[in-house]
Amino acid sequence: MSSANLRLVPIYTTRGDLGAILRYPYLFNPSGEWIGWVTAEREVYSIYGSFVGHVSKEWRIIRSRSLDATHPTRLPPRDPGCLTPPAHFPLPPMMAELTYNQMDVLEEAPGLLTPADSGEFKPDLE
Repeated sequence: MSSANLRLVPIYTTRGDLGAILRYPYLFNPSGEWIGWVTAEREVYSIYGSFVGHVSKEWRIIRSRSLDATHPTRLPPRDPGCLTPPAHFPLPPMMAELTYNQMDVLEEAPGLLTPADSGEFKPDLE
């Protein structure tokens, strides 16, 4: 594995809170639990394969409020296990305001990115 794949990228919310950690292609919550993955096109998917949004240039996860059905469910990669996050990350950059038709997923819909043992989108055990 190259050192570029081991680099940790903080994903901040619009308010400047640490919302997720990217170790490409895997996405983790601040506790180090796997919550999703990012494609080469910067699309974000949950661990269950549902489309969540995309990573912006400012390293936020955003999506349109009126999401269309053009993003089919994808097969998730293998579970990477947990991540041990560092104690500190750099301060967040200044964030531009989002337009009315965009939302910050980690602020307004954090339930779309949950670990395997929680969340309303967890598949039933039937």
